[in-house]
Amino acid sequence: MSLAFIFPGQGSQALGMGKALAEVSPAARAVFAEVDDALGQPLSKLMWEGPEADLTLTENAQPALMAVSLAVMRTLEAEHGIRLEDVAKFVAGHSLGEYSALAAAGTFSLADAARLLKVRGRAMQKATPVGIGAMAALLGLDYPDAAAIAQAAAQNEICQAANDNAPGQVVISGHKAAVERAVALAKGKGAKRAVMLAVSAPFHCALMQPAAEAMAKALANTPMRPPTVPIVTNVLAAPLTDPDEIRKALVAQVTGTIRWRESMAFMAAQGVKLFCEVGSGKVLSGLVKRTAPEAMGLALGTPADIAQGAAQLKQG
Repeated sequence: MSLAFIFPGQGSQALGMGKALAEVSPAARAVFAEVDDALGQPLSKLMWEGPEADLTLTENAQPALMAVSLAVMRTLEAEHGIRLEDVAKFVAGHSLGEYSALAAAGTFSLADAARLLKVRGRAMQKATPVGIGAMAALLGLDYPDAAAIAQAAAQNEICQAANDNAPGQVVISGHKAAVERAVALAKGKGAKRAVMLAVSAPFHCALMQPAAEAMAKALANTPMRPPTVPIVTNVLAAPLTDPDEIRKALVAQVTGTIRWRESMAFMAAQGVKLFCEVGSGKVLSGLVKRTAPEAMGLALGTPADIAQGAAQLKQG
């Protein structure tokens, strides 16, 4: 069966994530230790003991989610003999998940991915003063309608479609007043729900330009290798293997739209029938059903998930 590995983004973090896996897998423990060492902080202790408010900080949540995803991948290989390059047609990741996907596919070292995500998290948090920006989910509207509403609501401020997650699920981002105007407009344009999100910054819009500049500088100084399988990037919804092109896509992604719906549809059109969500949570597996109904989503996060998933992958 043709499959892709997909890697979750911010919002999938949960206190205790990865702890059960670390308790049974030496490969997973080694990942968490290496990330702690690369960052010079006991991130794994924070992930497992809290406080939760500190884990949800962008600069901690991003490397933490990557660490869990890579712990799962290393466990699949060490304990079950499943190597990404032997079984996957593509990799893809939602926002920060692109870094997890690239680390899993060998473009970045684990330590470099952790350091890059620490920089990314800090830069995204600092790009806009607290209270200036906001994000909202528009449910029941497709991307063209949501994008048009965002444009109409901007009124010389920034308001744009940030995440095209699935049919009928689009997230917008920008100046708080503009996003609030968009929410009011959406309710009159047929949205089933339009709700402000509890986020710490307006991600994936032009307000993140300072963070994009910080990532351009950080990525320019980080060694990159071609991924062992193509990555379907958020900003292109198309596969890349050239490190220079991947670097450009990662910079563009900070201010650009996460084209997740199109990415999933592209992979499904290329024959992918199984999307393995690697890491914390099951958010992306849920989106598979809405975007590629003929395909299947499989969440690999807990030791039980991994054992069952590995058996399924070996059967083909």
